[in-house]
Amino acid sequence: MGGLGIIEIILIASNILLSLKGFNDRSFFNDWLFQVGKVLEQKEYKRLITSGFLHVSTMHLVFNMITLYFFAGHLESYVGPFAFLLIYFGSLLGGNLFALLVHQKHWAYSAVGASGAVSGLVFASIALFPGMQLGFFMIPIPIPAWLFGLGFILYSIFGIRSQRDNIGHEAHLGGAVIGLLIAIAFQPQVLTSNTLTIMLVLVPSLSFMLVVLFQPSLLSGHYSSVRKTEKVRNQVKADEHYNAIKAEKQKELDRILEKIKEKGMDSLTKEEKWHLDTYGDTI
Repeated sequence: MGGLGIIEIILIASNILLSLKGFNDRSFFNDWLFQVGKVLEQKEYKRLITSGFLHVSTMHLVFNMITLYFFAGHLESYVGPFAFLLIYFGSLLGGNLFALLVHQKHWAYSAVGASGAVSGLVFASIALFPGMQLGFFMIPIPIPAWLFGLGFILYSIFGIRSQRDNIGHEAHLGGAVIGLLIAIAFQPQVLTSNTLTIMLVLVPSLSFMLVVLFQPSLLSGHYSSVRKTEKVRNQVKADEHYNAIKAEKQKELDRILEKIKEKGMDSLTKEEKWHLDTYGDTI
């Protein structure tokens, strides 16, 4: 693949620096992650983008950045900086919006990672470069791009339907489709030069997305019966955690107010003033 340009270097550096900060600063991590309730109820739409610069672990970060490294340079040199950035951030946003659609009733659902954006880069490359083959560390034989694309899409659909792991399959699928569509918009001639691969990716993906959009009961009904008890248990835990945090903040507020009553406003420390000013925003 082509060498990295300044855009790719900035993206990788931003992901690394912000993810490292998130590893060490839980408050920062919680303020930036994608969470359905925060987006829908509190209108914190920034999380649709900011969550793409956080990761849950070093391995999660390294895997995404390695993939970004291998695909970004060649793709950007082919489509140009503007189209490349549109693919990256469009895929990131599209992946999170699809996750929002799938989990709109699961307000405690949260996710982080650049996977949606990276999936968009991979599938834009699959669309733009007919005959491309992908190699993997564990597999000595390169895999045709169309076979990888089809397998990835089917695996993502299965993962969304089964909900058996903690992988953000929704962001992967949404990001992949958006990245591929943006690439086609900039290079429409690939519809004739790479028709089979594009159809193998788009037909099952868009069909499944239409089911989610117009018949969401078919999706939720599948795993509500399988994981109903687990979802209720997780929601109870989330509620208990929220109530415990709220009670602790109320206790701290009461102490600060008592201090003001006894010694006046000037007696407060900077941290106490911060707690007082932000109390309403943090519960």
